[in-house]
Amino acid sequence: MKYRGQADYDHSTVPLTGVLLTNLGTPNAPTKEALKPYLKQFLSDPRVVEVPRAIWWFILNGIILNTRPKRSAEAYSEVWTDRGSPLLYHLHDQVAGVEQRLEQSLGKGFMVRGAMRYGNPSISSVLEEMANAGVQRLVVMPLYPQYGGPTTGSTFDDLSDDFRQRRWLPDLRFISSYHDDAGYIQAVANSISHHWANNARADKLVFSYHGMPRRYLLNGDPYHCQCHKTTRLVADALGLPEDAYITTFQSRFGREEWLKPYTDDTLKALPDQGTKSVQIICPGFSADCLETIEEIGMENRDYFLDAGGERYEYIPCLNAEPKHIDALTARIERELAGWVSRPFDGQDCQHRAVEMGAER
Repeated sequence: MKYRGQADYDHSTVPLTGVLLTNLGTPNAPTKEALKPYLKQFLSDPRVVEVPRAIWWFILNGIILNTRPKRSAEAYSEVWTDRGSPLLYHLHDQVAGVEQRLEQSLGKGFMVRGAMRYGNPSISSVLEEMANAGVQRLVVMPLYPQYGGPTTGSTFDDLSDDFRQRRWLPDLRFISSYHDDAGYIQAVANSISHHWANNARADKLVFSYHGMPRRYLLNGDPYHCQCHKTTRLVADALGLPEDAYITTFQSRFGREEWLKPYTDDTLKALPDQGTKSVQIICPGFSADCLETIEEIGMENRDYFLDAGGERYEYIPCLNAEPKHIDALTARIERELAGWVSRPFDGQDCQHRAVEMGAER
């Protein structure tokens, strides 16, 4: 096996500390042609769909990839902007914000980049860029506040798959969740408070998180518990009584039971229960995307209003809001503890390598 970095490493490279922010992914364009390879990569991940591979191969290639790309392309076309995919441009803005904050607080010597688990820019391509630039210490922060096997776990799988092909591995610190991080909780609470300052409070505040099969919870995935803890901490920060809010789960796929209560069913039922106005927020998403803009902002709005609701308001994700960037940076800085106070010294390495015959 030929490892990456085997022949082209430059011993005079100035070492850097890298920060890699990752998110789920996006197609290259809102078209059926672009959606098919993206969905194939996403739905082929055994972390995402835990079904025997032989059975799932026939379902995925024989049914789903022949029907779903067209429908998904139509949905993506609803949220696509002049800057392209919302998830991707928000990631670019988050990377720029964190990079600026780190430089202000810790100085030079950092390289901050963003990557997608599925689609582009891929984790592998960004790791290659960082390795070539001399990154020898790396903090990886998947932008999923609550740990989930299909999200955070899958990100680590992709990271390790790439590392298995590299001769020289960086020191690695991996942030698996930040669901109860004080800065993140306060940023979510602040976004709700800001919305309330400009709009009257609704009858109910709905916390909607991405769903997953109930079976994953029963098999030990902590996602469900972490979502509820996030809700509780935000509600506590806002001083909300228990009857003022509810936690729900959206975006279910397939026929098996997923985490309940379902967001869509809840919104359809609330008007008959006397709830005529709702405000909904998605704290499990670090950036607005198809599942928040189209599914929550449009589709579920129609469900609520058609069922007799009178006022429906979606509170946007934190995206690159200053308080969110502050929270992300503070979490990363804690992970950097010990590294920033211990500078690199590559001179001795270079000198001895040249003595052994390596090029300068």
